[in-house]
Amino acid sequence: MTAAQPNGHPGSRRLAAIDIGSNSIRLMIAEASADGNYRILDDEKETTRLAQGLAESGELSERAINQALETLGRMKVIAEGYAVDALEVIATSAVREASNRRKFVKLVRERLGLQIEVISTEEEGMLSFRSVARHFDLRDQNTVIVDLGGGSAELVLAANGIVEEIFSLPIGSVRLTERFLLNDPPTDEECERAKREIRERFTAAVGKLEFTPQLMIGAGGTFTALANISLRMRGETYTTIGGHEMSRSEVRHILDYLRHMPLRARRAVPGLNADRADIIVAGLIVIERLLKHLKVNRLQIHDRGIRDGLLQRMIGQAFGKRLKAADEKLDPLASVQQFAAACGFEQRHSRHVAMLALQLFDQLQEPLQLPPAERLLLEAAAILHEVGYLINYEKHHHHSYHLIMHGNFRGLSPKQRELVANVARYHRKAGPKKKHDNFARLAPAEQETVRRLSAILRLADGLDRTHMQRVKQLRCELKDGQMVLLVTADQLPDVDLWGGQKKGKLFEKVFGIKLLLAWQPTGKGKEPVPVDMPRLSSPKG
Repeated sequence: MTAAQPNGHPGSRRLAAIDIGSNSIRLMIAEASADGNYRILDDEKETTRLAQGLAESGELSERAINQALETLGRMKVIAEGYAVDALEVIATSAVREASNRRKFVKLVRERLGLQIEVISTEEEGMLSFRSVARHFDLRDQNTVIVDLGGGSAELVLAANGIVEEIFSLPIGSVRLTERFLLNDPPTDEECERAKREIRERFTAAVGKLEFTPQLMIGAGGTFTALANISLRMRGETYTTIGGHEMSRSEVRHILDYLRHMPLRARRAVPGLNADRADIIVAGLIVIERLLKHLKVNRLQIHDRGIRDGLLQRMIGQAFGKRLKAADEKLDPLASVQQFAAACGFEQRHSRHVAMLALQLFDQLQEPLQLPPAERLLLEAAAILHEVGYLINYEKHHHHSYHLIMHGNFRGLSPKQRELVANVARYHRKAGPKKKHDNFARLAPAEQETVRRLSAILRLADGLDRTHMQRVKQLRCELKDGQMVLLVTADQLPDVDLWGGQKKGKLFEKVFGIKLLLAWQPTGKGKEPVPVDMPRLSSPKG
């Protein structure tokens, strides 16, 4: 158990949110600020199986109630130890459906002094949506958000970041396991019966959709378990699984892999918590069937869920402010700037290098067929390329890679973060090589992205070798397999030109273009001055 902490920064609020789910009860304690961001101080989970036997009896069992009371009491003590300013408790499917829910709510209030808010399916869906909308850019696409619990699955259909409809289907992982998957391992017939149940519930509730979602975003323990298993199978590791992307075929492959295993073997599967091993097959059947019925091939994982949505609601109440709406722009560069500032980056140099790198990218995008989506990655890498100074100057490019890989950047997926880390890693010294583990683990197309962007970043970084921002503007002239780069500056920026020449070698290699530099003096009517680079003296350091 985490020790009690003193109150945090001035103007912040300590908030605690408890989610009583069908499979588990979870507590999150956070230190929140008025802009809607928060720092997690504690995150506790207890598997209580509140929904166990509910489908058959219609009631919460005495065993489940007693275990829930014990868990809630312990979580209240933890929250009090953090001296939280506010504590809210919500309950979802299991309590909502139980005929003895009033008894349970009354017991919790009388014994523990906690007031439970039993939220409706609509409220549950909106909390999920509120959370997802803070961490994903939902504009310009049709999206389905699925919050899968032990008792039910909430489906939120959104078009361009606007909620269209919310559906609740009684197809949770605990519920389906108890009703259909009775053997160990489940038989093919049992799995088919579960699939038929999902199809019937889906057809009855959702019917024919007016639009086809292009992306599913999944929240809940089954989705996070799926992502962890996927990462282990790929041999990848991330500090967060938020934004991890999978295809329907990969989900189906993992389902087929697990459903033929006995429970004992599933408990030993890397990435799968042993407490979830008995209900994971049912949960994966739900995910795979929903992908099929919704005709979606892309799945991204959200690792926050309705507790995050509840915290966002509490933050809005605590500070009396409206938080960022779902349809407002989610700017990943804001978190990049915050991270760079926290690392004590050299702001003027890094932003200047970013400006030069983007000038190169924008002028070369069409002739070199640079994918537009790479512009964001280049800008982020340019801002972050020297954060490794926080650790040490020596091998700071390596330190930059590791810091970025372990950073938390809202709006960047784990894969985007990995690409940014690699581009920053190769802003100096050795270029990308397949013998480097960080580079070898990337897919071939991703390796090409890193080569292109690191070549551009190196050139831009070299053109501010002095860290004095002497180069004001760049102009690219491509012709006959060579590029004349006109470098505008008030006075001859000899050291920066030398840096550009030296660090432009990777650019020449990657793009197969001979690079020629010329100084363009500022002022009207002044002609470019070709630079005889061999005569420039090599600066020390």
